[in-house]
Amino acid sequence: MATLRNILFDLGGVLIDIDYQRPVIEFAKIGFADFDTHYSQHNADELFIRLEKGEISPEQFYQTLQSSASSPVSFIQLEQAWNSILLDFRPDSISMLQKLRPKYKTYLLSNTNAIHHRAFSDMFENMVAELALDDFFDKSYYSHLIGKRKPDAEAYQFVLDDAGIRAEETLFIDDTRMNIEAAAALGFRVHELKKGEKIEKLVKDMNLI
Repeated sequence: MATLRNILFDLGGVLIDIDYQRPVIEFAKIGFADFDTHYSQHNADELFIRLEKGEISPEQFYQTLQSSASSPVSFIQLEQAWNSILLDFRPDSISMLQKLRPKYKTYLLSNTNAIHHRAFSDMFENMVAELALDDFFDKSYYSHLIGKRKPDAEAYQFVLDDAGIRAEETLFIDDTRMNIEAAAALGFRVHELKKGEKIEKLVKDMNLI
């Protein structure tokens, strides 16, 4: 087996807690009764996919939602409902990233969007004032900036090509099965992070350091 040299992390559900039910509740309050049929951990319709691939701007996203709302709704209300999915960063998991870096190259691959990116960046700055989230990785790859998203093979291949790393030397950690399966099909070593499981325990269980 090839030597493990790199670790590629997902963000939501791995380094920051996510609650997919919160936006369902918050969007329902402003006139969207079936939000979970459009976006969930395992499904996204065309509007959300385009937002996550950076093909539309936040303003275009909000305008499209406004056009389908059952009553008038503002950009601010939409932003607050959308950002409600973000909970808190996991400080012990973030600290573990620092412990891994002397031995491995670390990377981040996240399906996200400009709205959430701004929100969680601000959250991280409030938690760790002297460092940005990206400072904990050799490089971060966000779907809306690279124009590709998991589980599409092109997203993983982009990371491999851009970082100059090999799949068989890379452990990919994600909390969504279809993303894990797609990475495994390309030769990555993979670990599906289960609900309640944390990076810091996984590192010890796998004797990574």
